[in-house]
Formats: sequence, structure tokens, C-alpha cells
Amino acid sequence: MEPPIPPRLLPWPSPEGKPCFLVHGSEGGYVTRLADEMEAMQLTMGTDVLGFARAVLNDQSSPAAEVRYAGVRLAECLGDVLRVAESRGMRLPVPDGADAEDADDLGDTDTDTDTDTDTDTDTVRPGVRP
Repeated sequence: MEPPIPPRLLPWPSPEGKPCFLVHGSEGGYVTRLADEMEAMQLTMGTDVLGFARAVLNDQSSPAAEVRYAGVRLAECLGDVLRVAESRGMRLPVPDGADAEDADDLGDTDTDTDTDTDTDTDTVRPGVRP
């Protein structure tokens, strides 16, 4: 018997600003594909914003408003990239021979199941992580 697939942290928050998790019914559902596409877009945007910010910061004559704008966009992109990294890290396979306690720590998520939305074969659950 294969171990259960841990919930996936989605690259967008719920309307209340809480993290959303996807409980897999099968790989390749609509929400899974949408999340994959959004993660790719967020990573691309992060690269683009980083290039813009470097240009602004390297120009000693950049106005303060432009520097602030670059900083705000960088902070947004960093938040997105950290969410993608956390989501992907949660989905990494547990190495063979890992202690049971270490395995529990890798996939430890706490979801709030008050709101369930069935979409295709995936279930989206807004939740709060400890």
C-alpha cells in the first residue's frame, strides 16, 4: 500500500487570506494543472521583477518612488516564490530509512475542512498551518 499523498499548498490564498490546500483525488486534475501553471508564472514574474529591480538599484539617480516600487514588487515576488518552495518541499518523497518522526515533520499539515470544493478529481481546502 502506497503512503497517502500529502495535501498540496496552492499558490494562491483563500478569499480570507488563509492558505489553500489541495487534497488529491488523482494527479493531473484541473486544479493541479492550474496550480502548476500559476507557479510557473510566479517564478517567471520573480525573475523579471528581479531584473527590473537590479536595474533600478544599480542606477544611482533612480527616484525614491521607483526604488520603493521595486522593493514592494520584490517583496510580493519573494512571498510567491517562498510559497512555491514550501509547496514543492512538502511534496518531496521521504527518503528510505528516514525516522518516522522525521517523515511526519516533512508532511505535517493541518487543514480546516469547513469549506470543501470538489473540482474535477481534486478537493480544495482553505486551511491554517501551525
